Amino acid sequence: MILTVVIAGLAYATPPELAFSRLLPAAPALAAAMWPVLPTVLLGTVCLLLMIGLGIVFPGLGTWWTAAGIVAVTVAAAYGSHVRLRREQTLFQVRLVADAAQQVVLSPMPHRIGSVEIEALYLAAAAEASIGGDFYEVVNTKYGVRLLIGDVRGKGLPAVGSAAAMVNSFREAAYDEADLVNIARRLEASSTRYNAAFAPEGMMERFATALLAEIPHGGRSIGILNCGHPPPLLLNGGEVRALEPTAPSPLLNLAELIGDHYTIDTFAFTPGDLLFLYTDGVAEARGHDGEFFPVTSWLRRQPPGHPGELLNALHHDLLHYSRGRLDDDIAALAVCLCAPTERLDGQRDQPA
Repeated sequence: MILTVVIAGLAYATPPELAFSRLLPAAPALAAAMWPVLPTVLLGTVCLLLMIGLGIVFPGLGTWWTAAGIVAVTVAAAYGSHVRLRREQTLFQVRLVADAAQQVVLSPMPHRIGSVEIEALYLAAAAEASIGGDFYEVVNTKYGVRLLIGDVRGKGLPAVGSAAAMVNSFREAAYDEADLVNIARRLEASSTRYNAAFAPEGMMERFATALLAEIPHGGRSIGILNCGHPPPLLLNGGEVRALEPTAPSPLLNLAELIGDHYTIDTFAFTPGDLLFLYTDGVAEARGHDGEFFPVTSWLRRQPPGHPGELLNALHHDLLHYSRGRLDDDIAALAVCLCAPTERLDGQRDQPA
């Protein structure tokens, strides 16, 4: 609207030879990028009336040619505005579906279970998606707090179904199975069934890395079963240690090819320790010089604090390091074992 007033004022205040009035069709064209159909048409009508008024004041201005241009541009702009609004509505619906899928696959989890504090971070590489092929879950069972983090090969919505199948399988198996090996076998079976029912396109084989962890009630140790996933990092007193598996376990959906021999490793996990679990999207984020994000040295530089503060710093530093361009989905869990706290009634916290 301001542009229209400016053009009309210049056309009135300057000699007719400069013909600023010929810029009036630009106003409805620009309005179509921001306004709905009706305001765009109304602006085009105002421009048409202004052009007719200028033609009366300055005969020989070429009023009818410019007026015809205003009418044509206004009609085209109204149609363009209609198409834009339809696309925006479609995109809005897609985002709603993505948000609903995220609530199913990555359901909200408690920030604290007994003496274990947990925070999660998820960043999807697909620009318009809230979820991709990375997944995680945390459940509180009679065996302890059990965690899952994994990464389906691929990214964006095509990988969501496979991730959902494994997360749902974990949610059931974590309560029923006495050890992590049986949980891993349940995940393998679920992944195999899903991929048989929904085969990936082309020759690409769909598989997933995964890491299972179990923190017994009372803490002091943590059991880890690693199926080809990046090893978690343990931060203790400013020192960072990668919890490497003693023997490799097969990636999910590949056990039939290389055998289903799973290994559980047990590590010390004492109050004050912080466990950092992440997918390869974190380690493979590239800076402007092409170098990968230095996960270990980054974690070593972080001050002691709440797991949520650590993941907020990770979010900020990853986007800054990659200049906002993520090539892969990113998931991370920060788990801290806290000392038992005294309740107001004098009793100590008990495991759920």
